[in-house]
Amino acid sequence: MSAPLSPRAELRRALRERRQQFALSADYAAAEAALARHLTQVITQLEPQCLGLYVSIRSEFNAVVALAADAYCDQLPWALPFCRREPREMDYRQWDRSATMVPDECGIASAAGPVVVPDVVLVPCVGYAAGGYRLGYGGGYFDRYLAKHPHLTTVGVAWSFTELGAEQFSPQPHDIPLTLIVTERGVAP
Repeated sequence: MSAPLSPRAELRRALRERRQQFALSADYAAAEAALARHLTQVITQLEPQCLGLYVSIRSEFNAVVALAADAYCDQLPWALPFCRREPREMDYRQWDRSATMVPDECGIASAAGPVVVPDVVLVPCVGYAAGGYRLGYGGGYFDRYLAKHPHLTTVGVAWSFTELGAEQFSPQPHDIPLTLIVTERGVAP
């Protein structure tokens, strides 16, 4: 018999399951288009010199496809995270979109280009809370990276139904707030 999940692990599991169900729903296409529109507007306003994206997994919003469809965003230099298991850390690698993608040590698609430090980074959120806090997958990769690079502009990408109230989520000391969070409804308050 397996041990019960911690409250955060249970919350992650429930939110991922709800996100998966949403991705299969009739409402998904309209929400996806709205999130793409809002995210494109935010990135255009931020005018990054290098944009750190993520390759979507587990029914996450596909920011790569959404931003590639926009003429301005598609011309930006892009970078993808590359995670290592030991030591547990992450960096970004330049992605010219013509080279074959390579898996990082966690098995997630990444780039083989040189290490770069983007000035704007998109951060996938399993959930999010007031103050710009995010609930991720629990590996701590983004928190460690953001702690080393506090000057970055960080844009959380989430679905509005994953917003967590104070009774569901309290930030832990290592949690780093994001600059802003974008959902299908716009920039989260």
